[in-house]
Amino acid sequence: MFQPKIPTMPQPSGLVTPPVVVQPTTITPGTPAPAPAAAPEPSRPVVQLTPGTAVALVGAGTAVVLVVGTVLVSLLLAVAVTSASVAVCAVVLRSLIASDAKRR
Repeated sequence: MFQPKIPTMPQPSGLVTPPVVVQPTTITPGTPAPAPAAAPEPSRPVVQLTPGTAVALVGAGTAVVLVVGTVLVSLLLAVAVTSASVAVCAVVLRSLIASDAKRR
């Protein structure tokens, strides 16, 4: 029951061709390929920092800082408003439960 059953190979049907024998070929050394000439390295463009581009970079950086700061402050404000409303709901529920217990 726990012994593996090895499937038997079915007999081939139809025409069977014998395996093809590949004969090794000899390699004759040829003339070595000439070494490629060293290509000159392409010169990288040099970034020129003019006063105009410096002002633009400072302005863009300031805008990014202001936008990220605004988003973070608004998220913090949303958390504060939500927590305050949950606290008010908790006080109201506590008051309702306490007044219901006093009536009995």
